[in-house]
Amino acid sequence: MNDTNKAATTEQPRFSIVISAHDQADDLKQSLPLLLEQEYEGYELIVVNESSTDDTDDVLKSMKARYSHLYTTFIPKDSRYENRQKLGLTLGVKAARNEWVIFINAAIFPPSQQWLSQISELLNGDELMLGYITQKNHSFRLQSFSNLTEARKYISKAERRKSDGHQGKMLRYINGKYDFIVVSHGKGHEILSYFGERLSWLKLNTQRMKVFSYNLFH
Repeated sequence: MNDTNKAATTEQPRFSIVISAHDQADDLKQSLPLLLEQEYEGYELIVVNESSTDDTDDVLKSMKARYSHLYTTFIPKDSRYENRQKLGLTLGVKAARNEWVIFINAAIFPPSQQWLSQISELLNGDELMLGYITQKNHSFRLQSFSNLTEARKYISKAERRKSDGHQGKMLRYINGKYDFIVVSHGKGHEILSYFGERLSWLKLNTQRMKVFSYNLFH
C-alpha cells in the first residue's frame, strides 16, 4: 500500500468534550448548540451538572432530545466534596469513550463549526495542549507540551481555588489565560491532579456509586 492510500484510510482523531457546570443554564443554552453542531464526525459531548439550582437540568434535557451525541451526568446534591468542578470533570473523564479529551467551560464558545477539525489537524503527538480563543476573528491557537510536567505550572496557577468560584470565568495564570485543554484520554485524570485538592479514591468511588444508583433506578 502506498503512502497516499495509507493517508486515505487513517481515521481522524476522536474527541470527548467535557464540561462541568454549576448554575450556568444561560451559558449552556448558547454554547451547547455551537459545540454540538461541529462539522466533524466521531465526537461526543459530556456535561456534568454540579447540582445546579437554576434551569440547567431542563436545558440539558431539552438538548439531549435534539442531539444524540450529548451525554449528561451529575454530582449528587448531598456531595460534600469541596472542589466540585474537579469532581465533575473527573466523572466526565470516567464517562469519556474517545482517545482525546477536551475540557472547556460552559461560558466559552468555539470560534467556528470547524473548531474540532482544526484541532485534529494541529495534533502533533504531544500529550497536552492549551487552547486560546480569539472571538474577534473567529480563530484560536494551541500551546503544546510534550509532557504534563511542562504544563503543570500553567494549569496549577490557573486552576487554583479562589473564593469567587469558577463558574462562568476562566481564571488567570502566569502567562495570560487559556480557554480549553486538549489532553490524551490516558492523561485526563492525571491533569486533574493540578486542579486544587487531590481526589481520594474513597471520595471519588462514593460519588460514582451514587450516580450509578440514581441512573439505575430513575
